[in-house]
Order: sequence, then structure tokens, then C-alpha cells
Amino acid sequence: MIHKIELACIIDDDSLYVNLVKKIIETKQLCENLMIFKNGQDALTYFEAILGSLDQHKVPEIIFLDLNMPVMDGWEFLDNFTKIKNKFKKTITLYIVSSSINTVDIEKAKGINSVKDYLIKPVTIKDLEVIFSQQTS
Repeated sequence: MIHKIELACIIDDDSLYVNLVKKIIETKQLCENLMIFKNGQDALTYFEAILGSLDQHKVPEIIFLDLNMPVMDGWEFLDNFTKIKNKFKKTITLYIVSSSINTVDIEKAKGINSVKDYLIKPVTIKDLEVIFSQQTS
């Protein structure tokens, strides 16, 4: 029996993309719970708030991060999240998911230790299945 991911997180302002990924995750039963933030600032505020409690059930195992969002974009979120990531006792795997095919963006993202991989939208069912299976193995 495959151990399901307890909590995954999507940080993206594209509601169509978010609903598609949410539906795939639910249909394929890839994780128990999914949290969604529409921008990096809301997500960062959440992570900073739970730092004090360190409630591991509130820390996602996987984060899917868009780069282009209002308020705080993915790059700004990454700069701030990288500073606090190691304070969590749980391993958090972060994927950039963007429509940008700019090689500068791709190389910059892959050069950040906190980033596991860079995925170009739209992600497929197979992409998600592979990501979630790697996380549980």
C-alpha cells in the first residue's frame, strides 16, 4: 500500500490551473489535504505563523509554486521561504510550476537549492503521479 502525502500546497493565482490540479489530485487520491494560496505573501504569512507552533500536520510535504502572481511573486516568496525552510522539522519539497519557458527563469530556479524541479504548465496527470510517488518512496 502506498503512503499518501498528508498535505500538499499550491501557490498560484490562476484559478483554472488550480482547479485542474486540485481535481487531478483528488481523483487520483494523491494526497489527503490540499492548501491553496493565491499569492506568495498569503503563503509566507501562513508559514511564518506556524513556525511558532511547529505543528507538523500544518506543514505541507510538497509545494507547487507559480512565479508570476500579484502581491508577492514566486521569486520573492522563494527568497523569504528559503530563510525559514530549515526551521521546520519536516522535509518540504518545492516545485516551480510556471508557464514561462524562458531559459533564464528555468536555470535560475534550478540553481536554487530549495527547488526540486521546474515544471512548465500545463502539468499532466503523469507528472503529478510521478512527483507524488517519488515523495512517498
